[in-house]
Order: sequence, then structure tokens, then C-alpha cells
Amino acid sequence: MSTILENLRYSQDHEWVRIEAQKAYVGITDHAQSELGEIVYVELPPVGERYEQGEEISTVESVKAASAIINPIEGVVSEVNEELDGSPELINEDCWANHLYVLSPFEQSQYDGLLSSDEYAAYLSSL
Repeated sequence: MSTILENLRYSQDHEWVRIEAQKAYVGITDHAQSELGEIVYVELPPVGERYEQGEEISTVESVKAASAIINPIEGVVSEVNEELDGSPELINEDCWANHLYVLSPFEQSQYDGLLSSDEYAAYLSSL
């Protein structure tokens, strides 16, 4: 069973979003990193670019497969987690502490429309 944190919002594409000080931190869920297996490369989006909700924003590659990261909410990439450039395995070690990128500004109403932890758990059990 995958770990699901209560204080986050989730997409059906297995991204999580955490809001801190008007910034939306985005990462992949425990379910996603577990399904991918050993992560060997992360393509991070360019800072300063605006992405729509549902748009492919980056890629995570593992020994099993490459997986597109689908942006869960509209916003401008204000920073990326540069630690992942040299150490993509950090996502496997702790996917909650190792976000991919930050959106600021972002679309609050789209964040509000993401799945709660309970809704995400129900979604996972339906797969």
C-alpha cells in the first residue's frame, strides 16, 4: 500500500501539490515512484515558463520506463529542485521531501479542485 499524506492535494496522474507561502510545490506520489522503480534521470522544466493544467511539463526516467509529468495546476515555474540533477534517486528515497518544481503564481481554484488524500486513496484502490 502506498503512503498518502493528508496535507497535500493529488492528481489522477499521480502528482502531489503542497502550498507554502504562495508557492505550489509539485512532486510525484509514493505510488508513482514505486511503480516506476529505480529513478535514474529527471528532466526539469525551464524556470519562467507558464504551463497549463494537464500539460506535459517534465519527464522522469527509471530503469523500467520513462514517464511524463503532467502539470496538475496552471502556473509559472519559479524554481526547480536542482538537487535532482545529480541525484534523481532522491525521489525514491523520499518522494514527499523531494519536489520536482515550484509554481508561483499558480491557479488556486485548480488546486482546490485536486483530489484530497481520501479521494486519492479511493482512486488508487479503484485501479
